Amino acid sequence: MALKHEPTVPYRSAQEALRVLETVARHSTGVTDAELSRQTGLTPERLTALLRMLRREGYVEQIADGAYVTGDALTRLGSAHHREQALRDQLQHTLDRLRDSVGAAVYISRYVDGEVTITQYADGPATPSVNEWVDFRSSAHATALGKSLLGQLDHNGRRDHLSRHKMARLTSRTITSDKLLLSRLEAQPPTVPTLDLQEYAIGTVCAAVPITAGSMAGCLALSLPVEHAHRLRQAAETLNRNAAPVLLSLAI
Repeated sequence: MALKHEPTVPYRSAQEALRVLETVARHSTGVTDAELSRQTGLTPERLTALLRMLRREGYVEQIADGAYVTGDALTRLGSAHHREQALRDQLQHTLDRLRDSVGAAVYISRYVDGEVTITQYADGPATPSVNEWVDFRSSAHATALGKSLLGQLDHNGRRDHLSRHKMARLTSRTITSDKLLLSRLEAQPPTVPTLDLQEYAIGTVCAAVPITAGSMAGCLALSLPVEHAHRLRQAAETLNRNAAPVLLSLAI
């Protein structure tokens, strides 16, 4: 199934971060930021921001003389042994921090074998997750994450999905016309978060941003109680700005 792939800001950041990591990995005794800037072609300002993110995620660390070496998280992800568990742990660590910074429950969703799948999420007492009152697999037309994933498929992929899942009316705001939904998906810019304004469940608003890794559509989503709807756009922008570490973990 073909994906429509327009690089988003997090995607570019993850690609740049990978370039930095590869350069650090080549210097087993450490490499200075000036040398990193020269070898990667990144400006000092851009490099500083990426190194801050990579240190926070445990991918690089600074040694006594200020040089950078690979960190524990990269070592764990790089070993074939227990890699899957290491990736889950790393993503959970990132999601927990994202939940706290956006003040909302956050989710990673992937489009696997023609179905919407939530692979991991982080919630808490103050940031409850959505009550899955209708299976997310059959409600992609109504959820932010479902619409984000469908938006990353080509036209035939979307039609195939909608032919297998009836567009049920879940609330008075749910789009039930496949023609209207397809035109909305077509018009949705990949750099703008997809929203669900009480289309899936009354009392809940959601937003999702794409994190396409390789050939599989993916997205990062958040949900808020409707009384916090005024925070939705700002939270979605924060989510988008902080999506790079998730993409990076999936790419390593």
